[in-house]
Amino acid sequence: MDWIELSIDATSEAVDWVYTLLANHIAPEDIHISPPNPPWSHGFLLYIANNGQVHHRISLIDDLLRPLQRTAMISDLQVAEVAAKPQNLDSAWRRSIGDRFVIQNVIQNISTPTAEYLPTHNDDKLIIYLPNSLAFGTGWHPATILSLRLLEKYTLPSHTALDLGSGSGILSVAMAKLGAKVIAIDNDPLAVAATQAAISQNQLDTQITASCSSLGSGAALGHWLGGDRPSHVSEMTLASKFDVIAANIFARVHISLAPEYAQALNERGKLITAGYTSDRAEDITNAMQAVGLGVCDRLQIEDWVAIAFQKDI
Repeated sequence: MDWIELSIDATSEAVDWVYTLLANHIAPEDIHISPPNPPWSHGFLLYIANNGQVHHRISLIDDLLRPLQRTAMISDLQVAEVAAKPQNLDSAWRRSIGDRFVIQNVIQNISTPTAEYLPTHNDDKLIIYLPNSLAFGTGWHPATILSLRLLEKYTLPSHTALDLGSGSGILSVAMAKLGAKVIAIDNDPLAVAATQAAISQNQLDTQITASCSSLGSGAALGHWLGGDRPSHVSEMTLASKFDVIAANIFARVHISLAPEYAQALNERGKLITAGYTSDRAEDITNAMQAVGLGVCDRLQIEDWVAIAFQKDI
């Protein structure tokens, strides 16, 4: 079978957008990493079968990616015909983050993922199986990488944890794999469905609970893409406090929710914030310090920042 090779270059923040846009159009095993072409930080090779539908599929993919091209987040789509998919390409659907996490994208609801990561003897790697979805959180965006690195440092098996803005469910699954009991919330029903798919794929139904809700005043905020508050979003009942809160969301939402974070955390509890760049770090730090949350850690990739705060530090 002949194949069509599609290639694009992308900025680091565009990677999740590319995955989200193509989630239902290209199988995860047909998305590969190519050497970056400066000033781009990522290169992608995408493969589709060269059959009677190929021109329609190329046109569809080009239309989906065009908004990213217009904003200079990705390069123009390049198209070439190849006799076979090249061997020994780095897979974009399986990669390591931090010391322990291995992210493996899978086709949703398959019982045994193909090309499964096989730990070596005495390997303590934690595999996060992530179904293709229309929600953010593939593990490629710097904000997600930074969040996972901080969660690896501060999540313990005895912890109760909250994932606010759960998206694809990647952070919820990570905390559960580290042993925590997790509540995952999001105000987007597509994200809640994606989180639930990730929960089921990783067989963590007894360890993670997902719902379409938000923390405190967050339920009154509009959808993250803009607009009024969705009618289905409820305010989460705070039955108990959390040892860890992970929130990979917009800076303005972090600032708005600072009092709710402080109220929801146990004494000495950790808040992992991400989803913003260094130009907003001071604003967020000031908002958290005003409610009694002090900085205990900070990581950065390019302009993206993640800061861990601790209650009563």
